[in-house]
Amino acid sequence: MRIALPTTLLALTLLASGFASAAQDDHQAHQDMQKSMEAMHQGMEEGLKAKDPDLAFAKGMLAHHEGAVDMARYQLQHGKDPEMRTLAENIIQAQQTEIDQLNRWIKAHGK
Repeated sequence: MRIALPTTLLALTLLASGFASAAQDDHQAHQDMQKSMEAMHQGMEEGLKAKDPDLAFAKGMLAHHEGAVDMARYQLQHGKDPEMRTLAENIIQAQQTEIDQLNRWIKAHGK
């Protein structure tokens, strides 16, 4: 009995520290996602300041698509669900094509 109690307490302590570590990792991951979303929204708002509606659209959508790619990368780094990981990969591919198109348009129109 004397050995069982200390062993049990040690096991519970290690288990609790493992949960705390996982919770801290989850918290950091969510903070990273929040920063990405804030940057996306700031970029979209900046784009909307353009007086030319075409430029406002292009710049706003560019920030939006870049944010989508960041979020998809976040999912690939932290997510576990195979369906969500596949969706994230597809989002990166599709959004990157449109990011390239928006950048070409902005450059071609000298804006």
